[in-house]
Amino acid sequence: MKPNFSIEFFPPQTLEGVKKLKVERARLARLKPEFFSVTYGAGGSTRERTFSVAREIAAEGHLAVPHLSCVGASRADIRAMLAEFKAARIQRLVALRGDLSSGMADRGELRYANELVEFIRAETGDWFHIDVAAYPEWHPQAKSPSDDLQNFVRKVRAGANGAITQYFYNADAYFRFVEEVRKLGVEVPIVPGVMPINNFSRLARFSDACGAEIPRWLRKKIESCGDDSASIQAYGVEVVSDLCRRLLQNGAPGLHFYSMNLSALIARILEQIDLARGA
Repeated sequence: MKPNFSIEFFPPQTLEGVKKLKVERARLARLKPEFFSVTYGAGGSTRERTFSVAREIAAEGHLAVPHLSCVGASRADIRAMLAEFKAARIQRLVALRGDLSSGMADRGELRYANELVEFIRAETGDWFHIDVAAYPEWHPQAKSPSDDLQNFVRKVRAGANGAITQYFYNADAYFRFVEEVRKLGVEVPIVPGVMPINNFSRLARFSDACGAEIPRWLRKKIESCGDDSASIQAYGVEVVSDLCRRLLQNGAPGLHFYSMNLSALIARILEQIDLARGA
């Protein structure tokens, strides 16, 4: 049996973006991912748009997995969101601390993701399958690698069913992280996050912000392509496909693709690694 894969979208801000996402989602749906997840903006700024996209996905017959963050939110806010998800028959979530939006001073009543997981379990029991975030190259705000590992362990012990990692381009970082948390007694599936390489300057900015390392060999190779976007994308497909193969061959339970609301590169990678189904 082929390993599962899943795909992440962000909720569009414009009507044009909404229409475009429907087209891209339809293309990816033909490849039969396990689920589609939908991100949740800093400080809950995309709350309604996140839920709207999740409802659309569910209405199309796919498993919808909205993100939910606690920063800047009260317990009442989160309780209301959980009720909306339950009413929509959504039974899987990605629970995150989240980021404060610009100018926001109130961090909310729940400060960390483990507290959010505990709250969801207290409010809803086992209704939701809960995934949490993992950082093979360490969270940029972590005091130390050891602290980051302990933070992850706390989220799992609070009731998480599994984890999805931040993207990376060094497979050894993932294998090392999994080995270290297994030693700490964590046995839940840890699915590696995968970021296709489309626009390198945008990827570099995003990576600097989220703490994902772009290896020097990869950065230099892509820089040598100059403004040739087709060459950058072709090389990116090769590199990311090789990464995916190595991850799966060495025990990764599946793959989670960060789509940036684009389908073409994911489709090419899935074809390269023979995971596309029903295309």
